[in-house]
Amino acid sequence: MKVRVDLDRCCGAGQCVLIAPEVFDQGEEDGVVVLLEPSPAADLHPVVHEAAAVCPASAITIDDNR
Repeated sequence: MKVRVDLDRCCGAGQCVLIAPEVFDQGEEDGVVVLLEPSPAADLHPVVHEAAAVCPASAITIDDNR
């Protein structure tokens, strides 16, 4: 799995951080997503998919072929 975030699309809602704090964080000043782990371990794949699904800005993309 390879995770990418579009910083220009992120609206700072923070849902990804609540769902997968091992993979996502937020910038303190602007609240924009910070990708902590672009290639998360297999046990985190379900929560990463959930985080991408609930992102209101669709700023998270996942490539499962990596």
